[in-house]
Amino acid sequence: MRLITVSSEGKANFPKLSLSIANSLEQIQEVQRLRYKVFVEATGLQTLQNPEGLERDEFDEFCDHLIVRDTRSNEVVGTYRVLKRHGLKKTKAFYSEKEFDLTKLLPIRDSIIEAGRACIHPDYRHGGVIMMLWSGLASCMQREQAKFLIGCASVSLADGGNSVNALYRRLEKENFCPQEYRVSPKLKYELQDGPPQDVLQVPPLIKGYLRSGAWICSEPAWDPEFHTADFFMMLPLFRLDSRYARHYLRDAQTV
Repeated sequence: MRLITVSSEGKANFPKLSLSIANSLEQIQEVQRLRYKVFVEATGLQTLQNPEGLERDEFDEFCDHLIVRDTRSNEVVGTYRVLKRHGLKKTKAFYSEKEFDLTKLLPIRDSIIEAGRACIHPDYRHGGVIMMLWSGLASCMQREQAKFLIGCASVSLADGGNSVNALYRRLEKENFCPQEYRVSPKLKYELQDGPPQDVLQVPPLIKGYLRSGAWICSEPAWDPEFHTADFFMMLPLFRLDSRYARHYLRDAQTV
């Protein structure tokens, strides 16, 4: 994957960003270090703390790791990992299958790639990083000739689950998949009734999925390790919103 750079000329408050794919153990560890800062240190999850300061699992070895870097500081500020067909042959399962029963997706399994471990540095959550990561995902879908992108999108339970309950009520009405793609959580998060929220804060990752045309395919699963409720997201390539398709696929040609 070649390097692309987004220019910030005339915008002093915005960095120059580059998109690439990790091609060494050192670069993968840079990714894992960012994930540790965001997923472990920032959330105070003591059970996941380790002296290496790396957040990693058994899937990392078999995935491609997209990297967005601030070219001024050379710091990794965003990442997404992608499990493609070659890696799936070795893992024998998608990461999502730790949380969801994907039996209904068996007929399209060979047409799927999986995205996961999306992570953006808190100082760079202004939209540019996530757009670059989505361009990288579009490139992966093109190269693999994949028809579907799947992934888990997490919502923190730090507020007692109020955000998850409100978000699911909205997505259930507007963004649920057709019956043939519905999956089921292995450890279901028990949704609660509650008053509607006047201002619903949709996490950036889920917002990116929805803007692109993705569905949710299940009630959320509970992830006790990260203390989150996880939504199973699916983006069929044919549903990629034309406005975003032009942007993603244009940039994908240069990656």
